Amino acid sequence: MRRTWSFLLAVAAWSVLPVSAQVPASPPPTVEEAVVAPPTAPVVVDGVTLFKVRGIAAYPAGQRASDIAARIATIAGDPSIALDSLLVSEAPEASLLLAGSNRVMAVIEADAKLDGVGRQVLAAVYLERIRAAIAAYRRDREPSALANAGGRALAATLALGVALFVVRLVYRRLRRLVESRYRSRVHDLEIHSFQIVRAERLWRGGTAILGAAWVGFVAVAVYVYLQYVLTLFPWTRAAGVSLGGMVAVPLRYFAGGALAIFPNLIFLAILVFLTRSLLRLIRLFFDGVGAGRVALQSFDAEWAAPTYRLVRLLVVGLAVVVAYPYIPGSQSDAFKGVTLFAGLVFSLGSSSFIGNLIAGYSMTYRRAFREGDVIEVGEYRGVVDSITLMVTRLRTPKGEDVVIPNSRILNGEVVNYSTLAGRGELILHTSVGIGYETPWRQVEAMLLEAANRTESVLKEPKPFVLQTLLGDFAVTYELNVYCTAPEKMARIYAELHRNILDVFNDYGVQIMTPAYEGDPEKPKIVPRSEWYQPPAAKHGV
Repeated sequence: MRRTWSFLLAVAAWSVLPVSAQVPASPPPTVEEAVVAPPTAPVVVDGVTLFKVRGIAAYPAGQRASDIAARIATIAGDPSIALDSLLVSEAPEASLLLAGSNRVMAVIEADAKLDGVGRQVLAAVYLERIRAAIAAYRRDREPSALANAGGRALAATLALGVALFVVRLVYRRLRRLVESRYRSRVHDLEIHSFQIVRAERLWRGGTAILGAAWVGFVAVAVYVYLQYVLTLFPWTRAAGVSLGGMVAVPLRYFAGGALAIFPNLIFLAILVFLTRSLLRLIRLFFDGVGAGRVALQSFDAEWAAPTYRLVRLLVVGLAVVVAYPYIPGSQSDAFKGVTLFAGLVFSLGSSSFIGNLIAGYSMTYRRAFREGDVIEVGEYRGVVDSITLMVTRLRTPKGEDVVIPNSRILNGEVVNYSTLAGRGELILHTSVGIGYETPWRQVEAMLLEAANRTESVLKEPKPFVLQTLLGDFAVTYELNVYCTAPEKMARIYAELHRNILDVFNDYGVQIMTPAYEGDPEKPKIVPRSEWYQPPAAKHGV
């Protein structure tokens, strides 16, 4: 006898079942109990869950539940076993649920203790559930019940066909109606004559909505039909129940999650509203500063736009920090892993980006140059077309578009020709080498006369000449002139050099070559009569 009960105790697992209102409810489990609680598995007969059972390592809950369901189905399929033969046989160690001489399951003290009820009470509840399941099993397989289920299935099939046919007709008529009334009213979506979306695509998108509604109705109708028909027959009832769970469980999960995070969503919505409102106020303030309506001491109007971008970045960053704990899923390991990976990628690949960004702001507040200024950066000289946070674009006199990273400009030297040009303080200079036999006063006078012949240079302040070098073979004279148009420097230099050549030819003074060995037989000058040798006259030079 002891060996029999030992075997029963070894193969029996704990089970759980919600008790009736007459049975006192068990207290909620503690954290420790929830952690160590063994897993459970449902006992399912014809798609209906009777109760859940627990298991042990040697006899898992799933296997125990499957064995109990198989025994119940075997008993229900044997008409010779009457329902009245179902009873509970009490023993010192367990309550045995029997159907005549067939054992269904055993309920031990551990089952009742975990549920907080008596073993006999739990066994009686299990017995009633099993008796009702066997009765339903036999009733559902009677010929009259199967005929009734078949009739209902046939009616549901006809109803589905009629519904699909009617809705298909409505869909076609509705589409023809929409096409006849609204097709001609659909036009291309354009912005300032720039076509964004063609009318044909807009119309296809609109009709796709009707098509999606039709497909959605068909999917819902077929789903409801299948679930209903499958639950009519005992052999397919489990599939019908599981089909309903395939949609109901995710919907219930999402609905529960939405309700759980609803307060967080309200907080995020309020935070977004306040952040947008604050950004609008800041934008209005800096727009006023940029337009000159708001005056700030020692703050240039051109600083308004970049300063607004900085303040906007700070406000948005602060809002993200505040919102992070309230973002759904932010506390999950997956979300933390994704953010960690994104931060790692950004830190590894953004060194040059951050450098150029900081350089762009540094140049803005240093006021090194502005758009439209003529500057020289390294070997490039041109007009500043645009200044962004990352790069600066130059347009050279040759029509080249040069893109220079801001970090390179920040770490190098920048020559701005436009800073003082507006006040007439930009000096253009060129040098010539003249022999010692020519009086320096004559050379200065000729250089000044060449400057006076140049229309694009200023007469006031007056041009001036410097003797910069007493060389081995010649004296180096530097002519300095003032101008206000740095973007025309190349043409001014060309005109100035032409005038210097003309003046020196007029007065018979030759410009020395870099290497001097002796006086030539004839002076190296061009007489006036030969100034317009072909093809000079042809090109109007």
